[in-house]
Formats: sequence, C-alpha cells, structure tokens
Amino acid sequence: MLCTEPKIAVIGYGSWATALVGLITANGHKVNWHIRNKDILECVNEEGFNPKYLSELEFDKNLIEATSDINEAVSGCDIILLATPSAFLKNFLEELSVPIDEKYIVSAIKGIIPEENLTTTEYIHKTYGIPYSRIALISGPTHAEEVSRGKLTYVNVVCTDKSDADVVQGIISAKHLVINYSSDIYGIEYTGILKNIYAIASGLATGLGYGDNTLAVLVCRCAEEMQSFINSTMPEGRCATNYSYLGDLLVTSYSTYSRNRRFGQLIGKGCTVKSALNEMTMVAEGYYAVKGLRVINEKHQIPMPVADAIYRILYEGANPRKTIAQLLFSF
Repeated sequence: MLCTEPKIAVIGYGSWATALVGLITANGHKVNWHIRNKDILECVNEEGFNPKYLSELEFDKNLIEATSDINEAVSGCDIILLATPSAFLKNFLEELSVPIDEKYIVSAIKGIIPEENLTTTEYIHKTYGIPYSRIALISGPTHAEEVSRGKLTYVNVVCTDKSDADVVQGIISAKHLVINYSSDIYGIEYTGILKNIYAIASGLATGLGYGDNTLAVLVCRCAEEMQSFINSTMPEGRCATNYSYLGDLLVTSYSTYSRNRRFGQLIGKGCTVKSALNEMTMVAEGYYAVKGLRVINEKHQIPMPVADAIYRILYEGANPRKTIAQLLFSF
C-alpha cells in the first residue's frame, strides 16, 4: 500500500509529462523530473518552464529537481510516473540500474512497446517483476493542452487497490479535474492504445475529404471494433459508453489537439507515411500501436477491419484513398 505522502519521480518531458508535473507541484509535492533533452533540462532548472511543450505553464522551481540521470531521479522515490512515448520507453529505461521492484509504477502512456508487443503495464510487469498490484494507470480523454489550461477534464486512476488510487488522485488533484476510480487495467489500457489507431482512421477520412456524416459512422464502427476486441479478449462487465472507453475514442478522433488524427490527415492529403512522420512534432502512438496490435491479434483472430485497413496503409503501402473507400462502403 502506498504511503499518503509519497516521493515522486516523473520520467518523460513531453506535453503530458509537463502537464502532470504542473498538477503535482501545484499540490505542493516535490518532483524528481528525468529530462534527457539538454535545452529543456536547463530551461526547467533555470527558468521554471518547458520551452518546447506547454511553454506557458510555469512551475515552482523549489519543488522540482530536474536531472538527466534516471537513477538519480528514481532513487528514494516511492512512485515512478511514466509519461514517455511508448516507442521510446525501453530507451528511457535502459540506463536504469537502481532496483525498482519495490516502487509503485504509474503509467500515463497509451501505446504498445514496439517489438515487445506488450502494453506498458505488461512490459513493466514482465521486465521488472513488478506485480500488477503495484501498477496503476492515469487515463481518460485528457489532452495535455486542456489539462494545463484548467479546462474541465475527466480522469480515471486505474489500479487494483482503491486506497492506492486515492493516493495517486491526491497528487494530481485539481479543481478542474473530475477523478474517478476503476480496476479495469486491461480494458482501459487497450482502449488508450486502440483509440490512437482509430484516430488515424478519422484523420485519413477527413484528409481525403469525407464529411461529418461519414465520420460519425466511421467512429461508431471504431467504437464497436474496440469493444469487440476488449470484451472478447478479456471479458468483464464494462460500460461501453463510459468516458474511459468511448470518451477517450471520441476526443482523439475529433480534436484538433490529436496528434494521431493530424498524422492521418497528412496522409489523407497526400503525404507519404515517411514524410507525415517527419512532419510530426510529437509522436503519433497509433503508428506503432497498429503494428503491435497486428501481432497480438494473431493469437485472438478478432475481426478488426478498421485497424487492418490502417495497417495496410501504414506498413504495406496500400493506397489510402482506395483502402478507406473500400472500408467505408463495407459498413
């Protein structure tokens, strides 16, 4: 069980990591912040803000110990909060030599670890031997830009023990956050992965010129596909319309903040996959997730026509216009 005043390390320095550090320090908690980018590290230490992500968000420098040394960051901490892109998590952790088997891990990552074909919680459990009882998720329809600007946002803390969730809730609480508890680690983590794939589909359709009428049906089919996969692979009494599932899909499919939607739009408008990736200033998690999902679903064989279409476009060179048209007219 977590202590009520835990020491916290945050791994990652993108927009979501930055927003979370803002929440934690606003509650008066000290943070050891692992930042590998030299320019960002210097600016956080000297000026108290992240110059690349959410630069308008200012921190109390007295509450932050920013370091490029991951072992220094996690030493003495009770909670390690992971907020890196899933594609780079292994790289972030490769220099870790401090034992973390007795730490409590909180993942704010929505993606699959490339080549491992594991979710973040599965990877942490398998690689570091940390039981699921000491792993939690922070999830929901939570664009960092709106969280950092005080917009009303609904968040789930997901873990096996409600008392641990209460501690995590306490360190990120804010007046504009409605925070609820769930124990559905599997379902909510896979929702966070799948919705990024479907946001690429939404972006592709938009980039190709399809309108709101079409998009509404596409997102409905994506919701059905997402629930089919989750409920078939790990049955549980979930409410499919809960914001942790449907809400996360909707915000990522429609929002202008959605990097996965923008990635799909670029391809729909004529960019190659490679040039679209190069155009992105932040990681489109769905690009990596759809490849991992392809491998994972080889075991389950769940029909997933939308995810399959995105895979063919991104990895097999399928023509976006023809592939999306075939998909949409198959509904």
